[in-house]
Amino acid sequence: MRRRLLAAPVAEAPAPWLRVAFAQVGGLLGIGFASHPDTGRDLVMVISHDGHGLFDAVTRLFDAVTGEKIARDREPDAEDDKRDADPAAWCPGLRPVTRSRVRTAGLYGGGLHTAGGDGWKLEVVAPAWPNERVLLSRDGGLPHSGPHGEGWWHIFHSHYSELRAAGFSPSGQTIAVATSSDLSLWTRAADHRAAVVATDDQL
Repeated sequence: MRRRLLAAPVAEAPAPWLRVAFAQVGGLLGIGFASHPDTGRDLVMVISHDGHGLFDAVTRLFDAVTGEKIARDREPDAEDDKRDADPAAWCPGLRPVTRSRVRTAGLYGGGLHTAGGDGWKLEVVAPAWPNERVLLSRDGGLPHSGPHGEGWWHIFHSHYSELRAAGFSPSGQTIAVATSSDLSLWTRAADHRAAVVATDDQL
């Protein structure tokens, strides 16, 4: 199995998944998902050394991505860290989800959904530690009896930065992979609306 994983090149995620964002976020610590109260779209909370940001992205013609910064907090209230037994695994929401607590995953723990519904699964493997790889599958998961590209796909290789988190949004419509330096997003929403985008000058 290790030899098969090492031999599998990074591949495009299969239909209906579409990669909609790759954004550099210096000092990324963790991410979490929220749902827009009006549209139901997936939103992504990005936590970095520079604060918290909530972002939404919409895929437009020719798969171009326009990022919309919904809210930003460069100095989160230190009192927020005292409101939960495990503050490392959540952060307070920003407009328009200010009344929500956003569960997060990253450097300090936590986790995202590893199943997206309809048989889709996401796995993090490290056949050549410390470089981790993210696998998307519909064949039930490891040990992946079929060939690469037929039931399982190697969609991300974190060979340049430390992997922080990988998983599905609660809706199952968005996949996020975060490293210490960037964020990648895929969506399978019918209108290609996903969540997300942060750049160094935004975060």
